[in-house]
Amino acid sequence: MSAHLRLGTRKSLMATTQSQQVADRLTALTGRDVRLVGVTTLGDVSRAHLTQLGGTGVFVNELRANLLAGEIDFAVHSLKDLPTKQDERIALAAIPPRDDPRDALVSAGKLSELPPGARIGTGSPRRVAQLRLLRPDLEYVPIRGNADTRIGKVGSGELDGVVLAAAGLGRIRRDGDISQVFEVDEMLPAPGQGALAVECLADRADLIELLRVIDDPRTRAAVSAERSVLSALEAGCAAPVGAFASGDGHILSLTAAVIAVDGLRSVRKSTSGPLPAAMDLGRELAAAMIAEGAGTLMGEQAH
Repeated sequence: MSAHLRLGTRKSLMATTQSQQVADRLTALTGRDVRLVGVTTLGDVSRAHLTQLGGTGVFVNELRANLLAGEIDFAVHSLKDLPTKQDERIALAAIPPRDDPRDALVSAGKLSELPPGARIGTGSPRRVAQLRLLRPDLEYVPIRGNADTRIGKVGSGELDGVVLAAAGLGRIRRDGDISQVFEVDEMLPAPGQGALAVECLADRADLIELLRVIDDPRTRAAVSAERSVLSALEAGCAAPVGAFASGDGHILSLTAAVIAVDGLRSVRKSTSGPLPAAMDLGRELAAAMIAEGAGTLMGEQAH
């Protein structure tokens, strides 16, 4: 084993910041030296919107290719970017404690205070659908680019606000720009939002064991439940599905919703069960949602 471990990361400020946090935590707990290796992904270089790129995997595939080629030892992703179908050659070795899972508005004021017709930027159909439930009289504009670029569009007056993940803004120290954090009953987050995923090769038993020290079982159970809803609904990460689970250490409470893009119709359900049954909980909730018409709402998004 080499003297230092090579941690693959996207090159954006947010990605390198969260990867460095993982590296520092691992070094603190194990004494192992970790060095970041920057990797450019399709999601970073393409100007197309995520829905056009096929959504799932655009920020992940090149990092996984580097893992498989032996160019890096492990990789850090935003968990919500991971495809729901796991690659058998790759292990999800650790999910560190989750940061704030909620969505946040960067604007001059709260959503309720914006004038009719105000322009809000977001690249997420899930956010647009739920924002339309709250404020159908606003204009929602698809945007790409890193957080600094998006926030800059508010400062320049091009947009009246942007909606981003609160966790990401906190990681790059832009949480002072937040004018409102949406509670989960107002806007359900993306499955896995606020959590990180640490991957390595499935045949590296030594590395899987090492990385386990930064894994948080409670976060893993919660995001497993959320992602099993998404998987059972057969939706990619750009589909209008929100899900959030939280637990007290024994019982997990899970809420999920599928919202029509126009914000007029939705199927929302909640359930709870024991922490070890997180995956089953998600699948059962998805089945109940499909029985109430979630599948037809999702089918309409493709047209």
